[in-house]
Amino acid sequence: MTNTDKRDGDLQSCKRIVRQYIETFDHAVDYAAALADVASVDYRWRGVHPFYEQPNVDSAIAAFWAPLRSSFRAYQRREDIFFAGISEGELEQRDEPTVWTCSMGHFTGLMDDHWLGIPPTGKFTFIPYAEFHRIDGDRIAETALFIDVVSVMAQAGRYPLPPPTGAHIIQPGPRTHDGLLFEAQDPAEGARTLALTERMVSDLSILNETGDDECSPDVLRKTWDEQMIWYGPTGIGATTTITRYQKQHQYPFRRNLADKVFNGHVARIAEGNYAGWFGWPNLHNSSRGGFLGMTANAARAEMRVVDIYRREGDKLVENWVFIDLLHYLYGQGLDVLARSREIDRIPD
Repeated sequence: MTNTDKRDGDLQSCKRIVRQYIETFDHAVDYAAALADVASVDYRWRGVHPFYEQPNVDSAIAAFWAPLRSSFRAYQRREDIFFAGISEGELEQRDEPTVWTCSMGHFTGLMDDHWLGIPPTGKFTFIPYAEFHRIDGDRIAETALFIDVVSVMAQAGRYPLPPPTGAHIIQPGPRTHDGLLFEAQDPAEGARTLALTERMVSDLSILNETGDDECSPDVLRKTWDEQMIWYGPTGIGATTTITRYQKQHQYPFRRNLADKVFNGHVARIAEGNYAGWFGWPNLHNSSRGGFLGMTANAARAEMRVVDIYRREGDKLVENWVFIDLLHYLYGQGLDVLARSREIDRIPD
């Protein structure tokens, strides 16, 4: 067996473990048992604000899954992207390469009870998610789950931020409808995708080092298609084309945030035409004032970010982005969820 054959076999085996877990967990009555059946003894779970790090299965269920499944009746997972890869992350290096899977789409359900203090709507609700699993042997050893809480707040009529620079939408899956990579892919294609995203990261790192906050569109054209689509998190919004992306996100982001330092990623994977990563945190920066309505301050706030990419040829064409904005703002002294809960305490 060649190294390539072994790599493909490992990825397919890991994907089968996670596919079986998702099918069982999403339909289980006792979902704690469903997770325990596949989790390693040292299982670790990470989530966005206010859930953070949970050290075992029971705490992950109690902190996140039990309240979610209780509040959203008729729960379903609508998955748009699924792939796996050998981690190329810079953080938490291990002696052996690690395999991660990435699943992205929406959890859906009827919001029939309070969740995080957000009042129930009784309506069909979409919860954008990106979920990474690290596989060790035949067990899930680690999970990182990013969800867009601000999107849920917006759907419930509790949008807590200034008007977004992009468009607030329910994010679609890939335009090509080919994001579910259940079968083995050509390793050369995954290598091309990973190399392209790494070139893009290198270009951004140079901007951070030089302080160029209004770079020419030609910088992006090296790695991005002219008709790129950028699906930003709720609070920033989605946009399309290089020039409109720069106007509606890149320039405001770079002008209003100072001292940007890229820390690296916990996991960085690619398979076929898709790539994804997350950091814990990816970035540190401080506010010059204006971004998400924040005033200038000296706090060094951290950003935990997920990026998922689709490549066509030698260019990136679609990018789905999750940012733990509530954690970012909390680090600057703004508790968005607490402020939202105060609305219900104001007397008539």
